[in-house]
This record gives sequence, structure tokens and C-alpha cells, in this order.
Amino acid sequence: MDRVEQGWVGIDAGKGHHHVVLIDGNGRPLLSRRVINDELELAALIDVIRDRVTNLTWAIDLADGAGALMIALLLHRAQPVFYLPGMAVNRASAGYRGEGKTDARDAAIIADQARMRRDLRQLRLLDDAIVRLRLLTAYRADLAADRTRSINRLRGLLVGIFPALERVLDFTNQGPLILIGGFQTPTAIRRLGQARLARWLEKRRVRGAARLAAAAAEAAGRQTVEISGEAAAASVIARLAQTILELDRQLAVIDREAAAIFHTQADAAIITSLTGIGDVLGAQFLAAIGGSLAGFASADHLAGYAGLAPMPRDSGYRTGNLHRPQRYNRQLQRVFYTSAMISIQRSAASKAFYDGKRDQGKRHTQAVIALARRRVNVLWAMLRDHEPYQERLQTPALAA
Repeated sequence: MDRVEQGWVGIDAGKGHHHVVLIDGNGRPLLSRRVINDELELAALIDVIRDRVTNLTWAIDLADGAGALMIALLLHRAQPVFYLPGMAVNRASAGYRGEGKTDARDAAIIADQARMRRDLRQLRLLDDAIVRLRLLTAYRADLAADRTRSINRLRGLLVGIFPALERVLDFTNQGPLILIGGFQTPTAIRRLGQARLARWLEKRRVRGAARLAAAAAEAAGRQTVEISGEAAAASVIARLAQTILELDRQLAVIDREAAAIFHTQADAAIITSLTGIGDVLGAQFLAAIGGSLAGFASADHLAGYAGLAPMPRDSGYRTGNLHRPQRYNRQLQRVFYTSAMISIQRSAASKAFYDGKRDQGKRHTQAVIALARRRVNVLWAMLRDHEPYQERLQTPALAA
């Protein structure tokens, strides 16, 4: 069989198997094969395709997970691999003949899109530390979501049996969780009494034990009626409180591990010099960008990836319609938005910028997003120049 000079390979990745399609420069299929997601099987297919084509371009619809083994095999063989998201494949399929959907068809579309497009993101081998940061930050996001769900569930149950106590407790702190893990009903708190409750909390090293005990005792004094199902709800509330405390412990462990890895990176000190970014947000930032800015041509590119660059939706005489993009990295946006919120409280320059946007009539969220967008430029310049952040305040001109 004659060797082909140029070829494009589309991979429709799956958990148990992948479907691989090879096309030539005219879009004609040269190979279509279903292969098990196993190293020996994948390596054999890669070698077969490399024997048939001199210059290959590979594209896949999964950048991790089930596609990780295939990507690793290709990158270790110095093959160029590009990422085409599954949503983009589904949208592109409308431009091809037929309405059917099969793995072979999807793989062929991926290959053809890789042949025509020049804007696909190229995948690269990541440093082991960055891979670890990605795993830790992803797991941390799951734990944080579990914690939020558990707190919402706890509040829903507590307001059903003891609304006065639910109003005065802040479950973002551990003290109220320790309290509610031991005593969930007005009767139990009244029976114990404020003084004994304060001592009970002090033994468990709760900050502000006396103040918390006083608030709980006052709430208990406002309710004497026992709600139907109170005992069952109290049992579930106690379990939820223990679950949340355990999630807090796991989050603290992950934060320490992520911070230790983050500080091994060359740019860690530069990143954390920007007001509002600490070890956790810095680790999430590096995990989101793949460890460096090599994949981003400009600060605008980075802002677009973070969803902070509005996209126009103009048509005819309707112009100036800007909307948030639908495809962006949520984790990276959260890093910039959260750090912008923190910087408003701790940085005079950020506070002045935020106040200026508010004076222009912007809503709170709009002003924070505008500040986050500006901070993308600042962080980009810091990493480009390898210089830490130095806040510069503009002094008003003296009145004549």
C-alpha cells in the first residue's frame, strides 16, 4: 500500500473503546477502526497509522479521563494532538450529510474538523506537579460542592424544627457545626442550660463559646412547641453536621498538599504577590492554564478562556450586544472573580477601580467582572516580565 504524505486522525473516545478514523487531504477515509482502550491495542493501531502516513495530525474529543491513555501514547511518540470538545463535534455534525449518529461518524467529523480548522488547542505533556495540582483542585471542587449541598440540606431540616436557631447560626464556621452536632432541638438546649452549654463548647475548643451558647439559649427560649418528626430530623441533622466537619478536615488536608506543590513552581511567588490570590487560588490558576502561559498568545486570549471577555451578538441594525461566552473555563473564571472580590477589601487600587465602575452605573457583579478582567492583564504582564506585583496609587492633582 502506498504511503500517504499527509493525514488527519479523528478519535471518538469512550470508556471501553475508541473509534479511530484516518482521512487524507481530500477528506477521503483511509482507515476506520474500533479499538479497545488498552495500551497494547492502542499502540499497535498508532504504529499501523504511522506506517501509512508520513505527517499526521491527531484530534480527540476528550482531553483527559477515558482519553488520557491514548493522549499519553501519542505525546510520548511526539505526535501532534489537538482537542476538539464534544459540544463542538455535535454542532459541527449538522453541517455534514445525514442525521444518524455513530462513533465512526463522529470520529470522521473530528478528523475533518482537524483538517480544516487552525484554532484547535494543542495538547502537551504536563509536568507531574501540574497533573497533581489538577487532580487535587478537581477533587477539592467536588468536596466543596458536597459541603455546600450538605449545609443546604442541614439548614432545610433545621428550619423545619428549630427556625430561631437556624437564623442565628453561621455554618461557614466550625463552632455552630459542633453545637448542632450535639444539640439540635430547643428542649435539649433548654435542659442543658446556657452555662453548661458554654462549658461544653469550650471543652471542644470552640471560639466565642460563651457568645454562641447565649445565642442558642435565647433561640431555645423562643420555642416551646415540639414539631412532629423532630427526633428523626434531629438525628439526620447531627449526622450532616459530622459530615460537614469531616469535609472541612479533608479540604484542609488538600489545601496543604496543593499549597506545598504550588510553592515548588517557579512563578508561585509572582502569582501570590497579586493581592487577592493565595496558595489555593494560585494552585487553581496553574492547574487551569496547564502550568504556564505558553498556550495563550495574549492577555485577551487568557481572558477569553476565563470567560471574562464579552462576545458580540450583532445582527443587522442591532449592534453593540455583548454577552458572556458559553464556552470557557469555569475554574479559571472563579479564580479571577474570587480574587477580585478579595482585592476590593484589601487593595486600595482595586477598591478605587471598583468604585469607579459603580459610579458609572454598573451593578456589583458587572463591576467585579470588570475588575477581574483588568487583573487578567496585570497578572499576564507580571508573568511575562517575571516581576512581582507592585501597587501604584494615582494621587489626585493638587488644587491650584
